[in-house]
Amino acid sequence: MEWGAAEREPLRHAVTDTQAALIYSPMPDAEVARSVAGQLLNEKLVACANIFGPMESIFVWNGAQDQSVEVGVLFKMTRTKLDLAIKRLGELHPYETPAIVGNVCDEANPNTLAWLAQQVGESGATRQEH
Repeated sequence: MEWGAAEREPLRHAVTDTQAALIYSPMPDAEVARSVAGQLLNEKLVACANIFGPMESIFVWNGAQDQSVEVGVLFKMTRTKLDLAIKRLGELHPYETPAIVGNVCDEANPNTLAWLAQQVGESGATRQEH
């Protein structure tokens, strides 16, 4: 239980039934990443996309080791949008076989959960917890 420094009483937290989810996917460059992210935002499938700077990727493709420079994208959404966002990302992604992995988050800040729900057009039920 958290305690307020001045009050020495438990802090109240808004608790929501919403769960956060994340998708990670590498893209060929920042321009493509911005375009895909913008489309997913417009469709309210994700609340946010973080585009990470250039990174070197080393992988096996068609039986041979290869490498390329890509950008990584971390998409944030609610659990209820995860499957739809993965499917749509697969349709928008320029790679023949894109790496798209999604996870449901075990924990998240209640304010973050409320914001995620609002951004993707959901109304997360909230309650107060001591």
